[in-house]
Amino acid sequence: MGKDKVVAIVQSRLGSTRLPFKAFLNLHGKPLIDWTLERLAMATRLDGIVVAVPDTEMDALLQKHVEAGGFRCVAGSEDDVLARFVLAAQKANAGKIVRVCADNPLVWGEAVDRLVDFYGKNPCDYAYNHIPRNNLWPDGLGAEMISRDLLDEMDKKAREKSQREHCLNYIWDNSNDYRIATFDPAEDWLKRPDLKLDVDRPADYMRLAQRPLKPQMNAREIVEIF
Repeated sequence: MGKDKVVAIVQSRLGSTRLPFKAFLNLHGKPLIDWTLERLAMATRLDGIVVAVPDTEMDALLQKHVEAGGFRCVAGSEDDVLARFVLAAQKANAGKIVRVCADNPLVWGEAVDRLVDFYGKNPCDYAYNHIPRNNLWPDGLGAEMISRDLLDEMDKKAREKSQREHCLNYIWDNSNDYRIATFDPAEDWLKRPDLKLDVDRPADYMRLAQRPLKPQMNAREIVEIF
């Protein structure tokens, strides 16, 4: 394991109950999964990107698409998402892990870089800026970060179904045992916790589809559109 190797693991699947085949939904000419991966690839602090998908016949279509786009993809357990995440980290030889949800097509490479820098400079077990929880970030620009050691520890300790399905829930369920840290954006214009930029339901997709978004846009341009 490369202790200092920072790998982003993107969780994606086609079997979403609230928005089936979400990863392939067309947003201004590109599938949502392409938006996520192309925008994530703009981050400069990552040593690698790998997509973790379920090992189902349906999701084999997603794996084929991801790999055709030049990104690495690992297929693992459909129901045990934590085990799938661990497998992806093993295959990528990750030492530090940035978790990105494919629900975030507007993920901002700069936000991911800031997270990696923050994690490296502050004593914490888990750091995040993907949701406005105790911070002022918009919902959907950032990510979460932990060490590979902590991921392996969670894999051994997590027993609840919710902790296996939502792979970092164990940390929040045992928050007194871990150093959880977050931070605010430096810019006042970016302090917009009211903005929801992820795609969870049809209404979220419609909100993005109705605006003139482009994959190359920076956060300021995106915020101004909304």
